[in-house]
Amino acid sequence: MKRMTQLGVPIGIVFIVVMLVVPLPAMVLDLLIALNITGALLILLTAIFINKPLDFAAFPAVILVMTLFRLALNVSATRLVLLDGYAGKVIDTFGHFVVGGSLIVGMIVFAILLVIQFVVITNGAGRVAEVGARFTLDAMPGKQMAIDADLNSGLITEEQARTRRLEVHAEADFYGAMDGASKFVKGDAIAAIVITLVNLIGGFGIGVGQKGMPFGDAISTYSLLSIGDGLVSQIPALLLSVATGLIVTRAVGDQDMGSDIVRQLTARRTPLRVAGFAALALCLIPGLPKLPFIIAGGLMLLASTRIDETSEPVAADADALAALPSPDSPEVLAAEIQVDPLGLELSPDIIDLVDPNAGGDLLERVKALRRKVASDIGIVVPPVRTRDNLDLPLRTYAIKLFGVEVARGESPAGTVLAIGAPELGQSGLGSIPGEPTTEPVFGLEAKWIPAELRNQAELSGATVVDRASVITTHLAEVVTTHASRLLGREDVRLLTDVVKRSHPVVVDELTPAQLSLGEVQRVLQTLLDESVSVRDLVRIYEALSLKATSTKDLDALVEAARQALGPAIVAPYLGGAGEERTVHVISLEPQLEQQLLEDLRPSDQGAVVAMDPELGQSMLNQLTTFLSESENRNQRPVLVCSPQLRPAVRRLVRPSLHQLPVLAYTELVGADQVRSVGVVTRYSVLEPGAIQVAG
Repeated sequence: MKRMTQLGVPIGIVFIVVMLVVPLPAMVLDLLIALNITGALLILLTAIFINKPLDFAAFPAVILVMTLFRLALNVSATRLVLLDGYAGKVIDTFGHFVVGGSLIVGMIVFAILLVIQFVVITNGAGRVAEVGARFTLDAMPGKQMAIDADLNSGLITEEQARTRRLEVHAEADFYGAMDGASKFVKGDAIAAIVITLVNLIGGFGIGVGQKGMPFGDAISTYSLLSIGDGLVSQIPALLLSVATGLIVTRAVGDQDMGSDIVRQLTARRTPLRVAGFAALALCLIPGLPKLPFIIAGGLMLLASTRIDETSEPVAADADALAALPSPDSPEVLAAEIQVDPLGLELSPDIIDLVDPNAGGDLLERVKALRRKVASDIGIVVPPVRTRDNLDLPLRTYAIKLFGVEVARGESPAGTVLAIGAPELGQSGLGSIPGEPTTEPVFGLEAKWIPAELRNQAELSGATVVDRASVITTHLAEVVTTHASRLLGREDVRLLTDVVKRSHPVVVDELTPAQLSLGEVQRVLQTLLDESVSVRDLVRIYEALSLKATSTKDLDALVEAARQALGPAIVAPYLGGAGEERTVHVISLEPQLEQQLLEDLRPSDQGAVVAMDPELGQSMLNQLTTFLSESENRNQRPVLVCSPQLRPAVRRLVRPSLHQLPVLAYTELVGADQVRSVGVVTRYSVLEPGAIQVAG
């Protein structure tokens, strides 16, 4: 059946082309004329019963095929009329019976049909199609922006956004095609006039001049058949023109056109009553027949009594309003109390950042940010719901996590952020007018300067960043810092399903046989808390499945996962000139490390160090000193210790030095060289040195 459907249309088009050159018997012509009229009626009814124009997306192509078919019938009928003086029962009936055998009446009827089709319907439909195509193309950017905004705010999924984009493109293609298809309908009307005139003149000439027929016989034989052929062609052409007009003027609705028209005309009682009384009032005019107006007015008044006064809509569409849930319904209340995982709020004066017409591309950058974060740390960031907030101070934006503000910054309109080099501070920006500020992510001294001074600031050695980049960078920092909180149970299930597609055995061995999704989530959250990417889920899951056979302790599972990741742990902290892969480390003296091992105590949150407060403060002071000196040398050091001690040391230093990574000695693989920044002791700070380690 599918094969027949695929071949049916191409075979039909080839047959139409053959009709243009091959004579057809009169019986076959009658069958094809009946098929033409029936097909045009089917197309008209289809146009009436669709809910929206795209439900009949093939209509422009159908117009072309039906127009070609009708012209081929004209050619075949003309050939039979001029050669045999007979073109089948259908044309003969239209030429003699329908117009009463009168050439004048036939020509008048034919002319009226042409006026209706060409002047009224075709011209109007062509104009509507042209305007519809232009407006649809002009509205495409706005529709795309609305889809992107809904996607970024989390109102729709990626699949729904993709479907809506396809609908927008399909709508634009449809109206563009309809603009061209309406020209076929107009050309068909012109062709009908020319063909009928040629048939009239040619038939009269053949009858009188070639066959020597009397004048009256020539008119009866050829001219009436030509008029019949024209009428037979114009009826389906008129149906197709009406269908074109209905399609291009059809607004999107929930029901078919007939239901919409009847429902909207009978939706209100007052218009029906006024129309009914107006029809009855016309009966007062002397000379007018009373009965027709009494019947029409009575029907209007009767229809008005059938409308329930309480059901009259106060808005344009009562059914749509009735379908809306109540503001107090559980569904609406549940939707209102839901908290967005990630939100970005803008003050009203910086909304231009999300308006493409004003050059704003913040939404596009946020989407790119989500892709970058996914590739960097391995989690799917939830959609960022972007909205305006009238309560925010002017030129301010706020970043919210689960409805709670976690960061705030400024982005004045018409400015860019000029960041001075760290070694120069604002000395390189002193000559440039602007408002001093602090870069929100790295805390560098900067200035908001007018956008037209961008080149001057760059020439002075400053780094210039546009407003959208400032917000995007700040948002990326917040997402990275709070990545563990953004990783929900459903996200873990999604990531696990992705791994299962390529490595089903790994997932089947791990969950739910050994670890639940909640336990896997805690391990991944701990890794993210320590700025470890979880992109390599296959290695992580393999390590967890092996370790989970002996213990389900969180620290042990995390350490097993870190060991499996290997060089990926230390890779972000490698630096050096040329190809040298150097890591700068802060270590603990052996006596201090041994004492910390002896002070380890279990707790609900994992192992902690129960140490003397003065010793703990001394350690933090020394680490702070090392960090400050390293930053001055543009180094990024890490604190190293034994694997057994690492989780407890991380918990010890995190409250005060959250930016200091804590690694185990075994995680330094992949570094060609390990350089010591310093050694933390129980009493004093040892001088920094250098330790050479094989790569």
